[in-house]
Amino acid sequence: MANFSNSLIPELFLLIILYGLWKKTDVFSAFLQGASQGLADAVEIFPALLALMTAIAVFKASGALEILSYAAGPLLTSVGLPREVFPLVLLRPLSGSGALVIFQDILNSCGADSYPGRVASVMMGSTETTFYTIALYLGSAKITKTRHCVPSALAADISGMIISGLAVRLLFYSLF
Repeated sequence: MANFSNSLIPELFLLIILYGLWKKTDVFSAFLQGASQGLADAVEIFPALLALMTAIAVFKASGALEILSYAAGPLLTSVGLPREVFPLVLLRPLSGSGALVIFQDILNSCGADSYPGRVASVMMGSTETTFYTIALYLGSAKITKTRHCVPSALAADISGMIISGLAVRLLFYSLF
């Protein structure tokens, strides 16, 4: 099995090259053109990503994350989320790397098999870094009018977060 998985990527590349040659396509030129366009897109969206990452760093360093976690405590507890995951709830839509740090802290302090650890694990798998994704994809497509995109994405994140607590409670801690 290890041999198959180790050779899968090179075999896929070979298959793409052979298909391109069969279709009489200059595979190397197509690769260079794609790489050039990808680099141009990265340069174009870099300012938006830099601004987003800076804002998140300021948000965390200022202590605002802890203040908002404390303020949102009663609401989040009322929907069944443990207090330990509050910073994750607030930061997950903003930053994937920041959310990973908080997630690791939850696992280190509470344990992976604890209720907060399990809720955080399900939450990480069922929610998205909404604002990062919107900045990246809509910015690269030059879409400025997002209309219902942000509210819909945040509604999906909130649903995923609430359902995380419910799913863990139902699957691991029977209500009966």
